[in-house]
Amino acid sequence: MATTVLVVEDEMKIRELIRRYLEREDLSVVTTESGAEAITIVERGGIELLVLDLNLPDVSGETVATEIAGLVPILILTAKSSEADRIRGLELGADDYLTKPFSPRELVLRVQAVLRRSVQMSSVTSTLSYGQGALVIDAARHEVTLRGQVVELTPTEWSLLAALTSAPGRVFSRSELINRVRGYEFDGYERTVDSHIKNLRRKLEVDPRDPRMVETVLGAGYRLGLNRDKA
Repeated sequence: MATTVLVVEDEMKIRELIRRYLEREDLSVVTTESGAEAITIVERGGIELLVLDLNLPDVSGETVATEIAGLVPILILTAKSSEADRIRGLELGADDYLTKPFSPRELVLRVQAVLRRSVQMSSVTSTLSYGQGALVIDAARHEVTLRGQVVELTPTEWSLLAALTSAPGRVFSRSELINRVRGYEFDGYERTVDSHIKNLRRKLEVDPRDPRMVETVLGAGYRLGLNRDKA
């Protein structure tokens, strides 16, 4: 069965352009111009990724992202191009952020990268524990447990955590993390890693302002502050 992408865009020409390019990659595409309808479609199930414009005629894209955060990966596609807008979008839980005008081929590349990360989440079956059981990653169930409580992560947050936990204590640069997470070069956007790290800390840390799990190494990058538990 083809992977299904929902495109939420109020400009018909852009909707159809995106549809044509995604369908060339054998993706099934559903479209709508309504934010309210997008929420209903996602909650109904069967959508693997959402391409979301922020400027919608009824419910704002920001509201849509908030309502469905954690249900499906989100790629924001919008004319809002400032750094503050991009960071805000990522803080809403989006996995990627692309500004208009855009290259359809780049959009396809990014859609494929987000979908690939989702597939990678489902292909790993190991369960690993860190910090004497404080943090448990059950890849088979796509589940992260923090002190016994399940934590919902977006695919990008999951990929960042997977990278950091692959080598506890090792420092990963922003450039290395963005390439590990995206799977391709992402020139000019290394700082967006900071937004995803901020989201991750908000979910994992007792005090995000004093992180102990995802530590900052000034001038170098980030590292996991927990040791892996022995099997």
